[in-house]
Amino acid sequence: MSGPAGKKVQPIVIKRIKKGGHGHHGGAWKIAYADFVTAMMAFFLLMWLLSSASENTLKGISEYFQQPLKLSLIGGAGVGDATAPVPGGGTDLTRKDGQVNKGITKGKDKKKDVKLQKLKERLEASIMKVPALEALRDQIRLEMTVDGLSIQIVDANRKPLFASGKSTVLSPQMRELMRTIGKLLNDVENPISLSGHTDATPYSGGATGGYSNWELSTERANSSRRELVLGGLAPDKVLRVQGLGPVVPLVKENPNDPMNRRIAIVVLNEEAQARILSGTEVTTSDVESATQSIQNAATVGAAKPALPAEPAPAASKP
Repeated sequence: MSGPAGKKVQPIVIKRIKKGGHGHHGGAWKIAYADFVTAMMAFFLLMWLLSSASENTLKGISEYFQQPLKLSLIGGAGVGDATAPVPGGGTDLTRKDGQVNKGITKGKDKKKDVKLQKLKERLEASIMKVPALEALRDQIRLEMTVDGLSIQIVDANRKPLFASGKSTVLSPQMRELMRTIGKLLNDVENPISLSGHTDATPYSGGATGGYSNWELSTERANSSRRELVLGGLAPDKVLRVQGLGPVVPLVKENPNDPMNRRIAIVVLNEEAQARILSGTEVTTSDVESATQSIQNAATVGAAKPALPAEPAPAASKP
C-alpha cells in the first residue's frame, strides 16, 4: 500500500479477543442442577403424598389410570368404591362445567358417622358408670371400623364371659353389660350384626360331626342377642347373627389365646348393610385372618390336646 507521497504505509492490524463463557467452565451446569433439585423436590413430595394417603385413595387413583374412560362414564368414582378420591367426569362428557357425582360422600353420610362416634362415647361413659361392670371394663373394645362401630367383649382366663369354659349361659356381669348396650343401641337407626367367636381348642370329636366350636359360637351369639333384646333393643334391628368358630382370631399369632373367645357387635353403616344384604359382606381382613388360622390349625391342634367331650348344652328359650 502506498501513501500520498508514494511511500509505502504499513497496514494496522487490530486483534480483538472474544470473551465470554470461560470455556468449559461456563454457567450451563446451573440450569442442569436446578432441574435436578426440582425433580428431587417433586419426588419427595410424591413420596410424602403416597405415605399419607389411605388405602382407598391409592386404590382409586390406580383404577383411574387403568380405566379412565370407564370411571368417567360412571361418574368418576373408583370401581366398587363409592368414596374413591377421583371424582371427575360425570355422565355428560360434552359439558365443560363441573357436575355433581354420585360417588362423592354426602353431608348426611358424615352426620351418620358422627352419630356412631357419639354412640361410642355414650357407651364408654355408661359402662364406666355401672359398678357391676367393673370386672369387664378391660375386656371391652370399642372402635370405629370400615363397617361401623365395633363393640367386642373378649374373654379372659379368670374373668370368663360365660358361666363355664364351654357354656352358652352368660355370666351375670355379661348379662348386665348386654342389656346396657341393648338399651343404648336404640338411639341410632342403624341395624347391628352380632357374631360369636371361640379359640382354636376343639371339642373331642367335633370335627367329625359332633358338637363343635361352630355350634358353640353360634349359640353364644344367639344368647347374647336375647340379652340385647331384653335390655330394650328392637328385635328388627338385628340384621345378622352368626357363629364363626375359631376362623377369625383376634390374636392371630396365638389362636388358643382366651381373647379369641369373644362376642362381637357391629353397629352397621350403610355400606356394610349393603354388603351383607348382597351377600358380599366378607372383608379383606376377615379373609386374611381366616387364611392364617387355617394355616396354623394343624400345628395348634397337635400341640394342644382336645378337651374331653361334653354334652351339647340345652337350647335356651327366647
